[in-house]
Amino acid sequence: MRKIKSGIYGLNPLLDGGVNENSTTVVIGRSGAGKTTIATQFIRRGLQDGQEGVFVSLDENKEQIIREAVEMGWSDILDYLDDELLVFIDASGREFSNFIRKELPAFVADWKGSNARIAIDPLTPVLWSTKDLYEQRDLIGFMFKETRKVGTVLCTLEEHGATDLTGPETVIPMYLADCVIHLRFDHVAAKHTRELQIIKCRNSRHDQEPHPYEILKGLGIVLQDGQRRVDVSDLLRRSRNERQGVPGVPDRQRVAAAARVDQRFVRTGPGRLEAVHHGKRHR
Repeated sequence: MRKIKSGIYGLNPLLDGGVNENSTTVVIGRSGAGKTTIATQFIRRGLQDGQEGVFVSLDENKEQIIREAVEMGWSDILDYLDDELLVFIDASGREFSNFIRKELPAFVADWKGSNARIAIDPLTPVLWSTKDLYEQRDLIGFMFKETRKVGTVLCTLEEHGATDLTGPETVIPMYLADCVIHLRFDHVAAKHTRELQIIKCRNSRHDQEPHPYEILKGLGIVLQDGQRRVDVSDLLRRSRNERQGVPGVPDRQRVAAAARVDQRFVRTGPGRLEAVHHGKRHR
């Protein structure tokens, strides 16, 4: 089983070397846990390694996701958009059964075998679109099967209520996924506690213990070593080196870069699935 780097600092060793290629990972967590952050890190690492990226948004609009990435310090996302290496599919507000069964296969046929990275954020609206458990399983299973034809997939899933993975919205995605990662996020008054735990990872000797993590500007989610504090300055330096010459945008230019985001997208009409980018069709 070939492994690819996750893009999350400290996670690869816990996954027995990285994410399994052409697999589906589901990241579960409550609001504020860092689900969209981890999805963006996953896509961004692939872009740095020469893979194409597809971000499927089922909730937030793409402009907001890009703004958040720019504010995190990842302004190179704008360069990947300009180079047509990263595309967005805005499926928010769609009729999800129609989107998954009719529009998604057409997109997959165009991208099949491209070895891209796909992020789907979040799966929750698909589950909420029907109360029928068989229909939920069929929709999620079909989506996983189709997107794996394109490459390696990471999906996020909202967690509501108790943070013990017993909620009804977690059962089906956990069963169908190849890998499940739980982001535990608890906050009492001003104190926040964050822990990441790998629940399962097929064909891998994965770590099973919870690990504390932080969300840091410029780095995203960073797992902390239980024995010593992670050297953030060293990670930032390594991150800059891994960008392989892609020009960054200094802090003072990030607000201007975020203001340009709106001009980088074209809204698609209802009933049309279109990867949004500049110039010609992507493939």
